[in-house]
This record gives sequence, C-alpha cells and structure tokens, in this order.
Amino acid sequence: MTATSTDRPGEGDAFPAHSLETPDGGSVSIADFAGRPAVLFFYPKDNTPGCTSEAKDFSALKPDFDKAGIALLGVSKDPPKSHLKFIEKQALTIPLASDTAPDSGTDGLAEALGIWTEKSMYGRTYMGMERTTFLVNADGTIAQVWRKVKVKGHAEAVLEAAKALG
Repeated sequence: MTATSTDRPGEGDAFPAHSLETPDGGSVSIADFAGRPAVLFFYPKDNTPGCTSEAKDFSALKPDFDKAGIALLGVSKDPPKSHLKFIEKQALTIPLASDTAPDSGTDGLAEALGIWTEKSMYGRTYMGMERTTFLVNADGTIAQVWRKVKVKGHAEAVLEAAKALG
C-alpha cells in the first residue's frame, strides 16, 4: 500500500510507539527517549552509497547531538545482523534499529509513519523505505519532518533544528 500525505503523521502529532529490534538483541521505542528530544532517521538499506554517507554524517555529528542532549537513532528494514556488519564495516558510532515487523506479518513503524512506499527503479516497482527524518520533542510529539531527504548537508541541518528546540 502506498501512503498518502493524509495518513502520514506530521508536526504536532504523537510519534508512534512501535518497538524496534536492536543489533544486541534488545529493543527500543520512542518511550526510551522520553524527557529529551530525539532524531530518528529512516534509510533504505545498509551499506548502499547514500545510506552509508548519511550514517557516516550522523556518526560524525553524534558528539554534537550528545552534547545538546538529543538522542539519535538510525532505522531501516535490514535485520539486526546486517546492522552489526554495517556498523563494523563503516565504523559507525550511531545506534541502529531494525523495523522488521512486516516480515512477521504485522505493520511496522515505517508503515505507521507512511514511509514504507511503492518505489520504482529501472521500470520495476517494489516496496521500499522513503528516506525520512523525524525530530521528536521531549514529550513524544513530532517537531519536524524531512521527507525524501537529500543526504548532502542533511545531518547538519537536522542538528541545527534539534539544537533550536533546546
């Protein structure tokens, strides 16, 4: 199913409370960040050029996010084992989580956010993650959304917006 703009949460809406699997076998949800702002960036696939650049950019700025008291989390549909390899291969310092719910027959966080959409490449259509970033207030409401993200300069723009919440 392709999401429309009317079924996508936006600024002022509560961020959905889905649980995501972490590479260490644990789980994480927006409730784990209660009381502080959080940035959740959703990307299509581990170890692809754009996703690697984005993850490296956020990793480089992680100390600045930490200093500002802002939680940071990267999310894709890749399984936790893939995230472990991605973190190791690219020397990432950011935490990653897996939104693998559709594999278990249930809707996941990406579906709830309207960012699991129909895509097209080389004449082939398929379902995939729309590169999107959410800045979430300390109270769990969405402060800002960046949709169809262009990677270059994105992490810096998100950091500035997140600092402005402060």
